[in-house]
Amino acid sequence: MQLLEFTPLYMERVWGGRGLEAKLGRTLPDGQVIGESWEIVDRPDEQSVVASGALAGQTIRELLESSAADILGPGSDPAKPFPILVKWLDCQDRLSLQVHPPAAIAPSLGGEPKTENWYVADANADASLIVGLKKGVTREQFETALANNQAEDCVHRFPVKAGDSILVESGRMHAIDAGNLILEIQQNSDTTYRVYDWGRVGLDGAPRQLHVEESLQSIDFNDFEPDPLTIIPGEQVLADCSEFRIRKLELQPGDAAIELPAGEQARLIHIVTGTVKDEISGQTLVGGNNTLQPYVTSAKLVAESATTLLITDQF
Repeated sequence: MQLLEFTPLYMERVWGGRGLEAKLGRTLPDGQVIGESWEIVDRPDEQSVVASGALAGQTIRELLESSAADILGPGSDPAKPFPILVKWLDCQDRLSLQVHPPAAIAPSLGGEPKTENWYVADANADASLIVGLKKGVTREQFETALANNQAEDCVHRFPVKAGDSILVESGRMHAIDAGNLILEIQQNSDTTYRVYDWGRVGLDGAPRQLHVEESLQSIDFNDFEPDPLTIIPGEQVLADCSEFRIRKLELQPGDAAIELPAGEQARLIHIVTGTVKDEISGQTLVGGNNTLQPYVTSAKLVAESATTLLITDQF
């Protein structure tokens, strides 16, 4: 079985733009404000479709129903959705202040938990992220600030640059500021509770729906001023949680190949910048690509240019 590349699904968002054209070389739908490119998704309402090769045209759901053991390994349940959802986010404006429900309370709210990791692939000079609360802010103070449209005074905002990474676990309040291109690798969920939207209206001109009560039940009010990971050159673990592990690797032409043997686990290969070639299949993976390595497939990646890539596994 080949390395599986999928056709992106583009989503209009009020905070999006056309940045994926210039930054990732994508061809976007005309006249739309694109905020998200769903790269790998197995949801009832959205399905990734294999883009090329012998399996072209098949959805990820069809692949799992027919070949779950080949894709995810022995004993995999073909009825279960693929556990990871991968997105590119082009944030031309600030996203809403939001939270995803922790696993312990998500069912009671009718939602799903969602732990996600943000890898900043590109950022404007003044780009920032909002994650967690300022030290000492209480739930009562935050609720008062919400009522007075002053929530920004309570949240932790910090500058970021390309290469920064932070794990946003369920229950951690967050927002992405304008000027960020982010690779989001997340638990397969589409539950987001907006607690505050900066007084903005949606694409239809009306205020967007808020979920204040659900948010207040979900927010970890002991989550104060988390910092992004300190990035080091070479290989590094960016995230290691119960939902997934993410490693960053940096390659140069002439470096030893990255060998990813079959029969260990399924993996996701994310090319942030650069180009690699798989010496086994002959496939070339370029910047912006997000590729599924099935359990039964070996890969041997060689850099054709200076490359930064992420590998997600243990999902």
